[in-house]
Amino acid sequence: MNVLMINGSPRAGGNTADALREMERIFHEEQIETETVQVGGKDIRGCMACSFCLEKGACAFNDIVNETAPKFESCDGLVIASPVYYGSANGTLVSFLDRLFFSTRFDKTMKVGASVAVARRGGLTATFDMLNKYFTISNMPVASSQYWNGVHGREKGEAVRDSEGMQVMRVLARNMAFLMKSIALGKERFGLPQKEAFQRMNFIRED
Repeated sequence: MNVLMINGSPRAGGNTADALREMERIFHEEQIETETVQVGGKDIRGCMACSFCLEKGACAFNDIVNETAPKFESCDGLVIASPVYYGSANGTLVSFLDRLFFSTRFDKTMKVGASVAVARRGGLTATFDMLNKYFTISNMPVASSQYWNGVHGREKGEAVRDSEGMQVMRVLARNMAFLMKSIALGKERFGLPQKEAFQRMNFIRED
């Protein structure tokens, strides 16, 4: 099994990386492979709603989004981690996620998702809620921990001193590993849930 980890911080090796490394350590104990993609700091533009991907199966902007898409398709779980900027997720990461989730047409059902927020002080829960929306629109179960998935720290290395936050990361990784393994067993026996044809309903329409 494998987990794809997305680091939305522009500071490589910073507090967001420390939070992910704590999870990674537990995943390896659980015999789960990991790969981290560093998104923060990249030059990533937002979605233009051009619908190119609907026809071509890939985003019109051939960058790290298209490079990450096959890794997303093959993973069993996805962890998205972001520092908090103005009470919400890093804008570069949001542009990346908007395009990644919209442009990938493969079925994401039962891939396990987890979001992590890192902040000096406030904005953790707002960022946590913001990131979870990508999972809940994609039939992806959301892994939880013993508290909201957040770690405190501003200067490099401070996150590891947040003993409760690091524990939350470890519990989150163990819970995510359990979910992934349980879903794999369930798929073997029961398959995936029955699908219905999507019924689109626009709020403004002509009679």
